Formats: sequence, structure tokens, C-alpha cells
Amino acid sequence: MAALTRIGVLAHPQRPQTAPVALEIADFLRAHALVTWVYTHWDDRAIYKDTQGSEMVIAIGGDGAMLRAARVCAPFGVPVLGVNMGQLGFLTEISSVDAWQSHLEAVLAGNYWIEERMMIHASMFRGDTLLASGDALNDIVIGRGVEARTVRLETYIDKDWTTTYNADALIIATATGSTAYALACGGPILPPELRNILIVPVAPHLSMDRPIVLSEGATVEVIASEDNSTEMVMTLDGARVSGVRPGDRVRVHASQHISRFVRLRERNYFYRSLLDRLEPRIPVRPMPERRQI
Repeated sequence: MAALTRIGVLAHPQRPQTAPVALEIADFLRAHALVTWVYTHWDDRAIYKDTQGSEMVIAIGGDGAMLRAARVCAPFGVPVLGVNMGQLGFLTEISSVDAWQSHLEAVLAGNYWIEERMMIHASMFRGDTLLASGDALNDIVIGRGVEARTVRLETYIDKDWTTTYNADALIIATATGSTAYALACGGPILPPELRNILIVPVAPHLSMDRPIVLSEGATVEVIASEDNSTEMVMTLDGARVSGVRPGDRVRVHASQHISRFVRLRERNYFYRSLLDRLEPRIPVRPMPERRQI
């Protein structure tokens, strides 16, 4: 690994307890002669500017902080190192805030590797007008607003009609997102290195109720049926980006950007990390030795 010279530090804007940790980490990096910028609040324009030319960004918080940092850093190819001060912390690498110094010493010594994860891009059209677009690391969700009514979503894969979902929402997720909202709705767990798109309906009623894993390079297009009468919204990684009206179209495909994460664990860390969170009370069992015949 090339020597690091410029690193950014991002605290979680809605968790004040992350700000002192961010400042401590920034002081540590500066003591090691690294050019360091730090934000304890989110100023997207300033963060974008500072991210350019940086070699790493340290995000402090939970998966929400990681998702936001990943979207900021992906266009510039800057990897993100996560320090968990949230709940689950699927995406963070440093699981305890008390251990950040020893982990950062390992990073500065070059003892890390970079994991790449696919992102997806969504574009929403009303007629021929582009209303909203953006990248997501986890998922894009199209569904009902506050009213407890199902919505009808005509779904096409690679321009061929697939089905019309009658459901609370439709999740279009990456492999990373397969362990988030999609998993809670009965979707499969996909290894993070896959570049497939996953479609999962939320509470489908008398319509297709199975998740679909698409081949790499597929494009999904969702059209809100004209007979919808309830408010609909589109979210990217949980953040609302636009209201959706009957007739609106949402097109989803692999993004040109890739999220990069700093990892210190072994490359096969994923399943153990996942199961430790899903089954925290089950002790780890070593693989039994094979008997000689």
C-alpha cells in the first residue's frame, strides 16, 4: 500500500457523542504528520471539495454514517474506514470506539485491504422530464407514503414486462443491501462482492411474492400504475428523494461508481460478521478435524 498523506474524518451529524471521537482521531492523524480535515456536522459541498485528493475517509457512527460517507466518496474512488458508534454496524470495520487507535496504527502501517462494492443508480422520469436521480449503496425503494394502502407497480426487466406488484413497496437492492431492508422482508443474503440486483416486494398482496435475483448488468424499470390513488415516494438508502405520481417511471441499473471500504479482517470475514449479529447467542464452533481412514 502507498503511504497515506491526506485523510478526512466525518462525525455523525445527529449523534453529538461522535464529535469528540472525531476530533481525537484527527489529532492522532496530525501527530503522525498527515494532512487531516474533520467535520463534526455535514456540509455536503465542503465535504465533496475536501474529499477530492484525499486517500481515505474515516466515518464515525453506524451504518447510516457509512452509507452517507460512501455516497460522498465513491465518485472520487476514496475508501471509507468505519468506526462503529451505532447499533449493528454491518459496514463498519472498527467494532468498538475504544479500539480505534490500535486499528489506525495498523492502517498507517499499511496492514489493510480495500473491499469494493457495487452501487446502483436510479433515475425518475415524469414523461420525458428527469425529476430525480442518484446512487445508492443499499437500496432504492418505491412505495406508499403515510397511508396504509398498497400501491401497484408495473415492473420491467431489460425492457420486458415481468409483473405488476400490488404491495406496500418494492425494494431494488444491491448485494450490500441484501442484508438490510431486503433481508427483513424475506430476501436472500448475497455475498458483498456480487454485482447482481435484487428485487424484493414488501408485503405483497395477491401478486408475485418471491424475491428475484437478476443477472449482472440487468436494468429494472418500474412504472407507477395509473390506477394508484395513494401517495407514493422513492427513497435512496432510506432518504426520501422524490414523490411518485401515477405514470412516473423509475429506471435502476448498476452505477458507474463503486464504494470502497478499508478492511483489516480476513477476506472471508463476511459470513462470520453477519451471523455474529443475527445469532449473537450462538457460540462459534471450529470446523472438526477430518478423521484419517
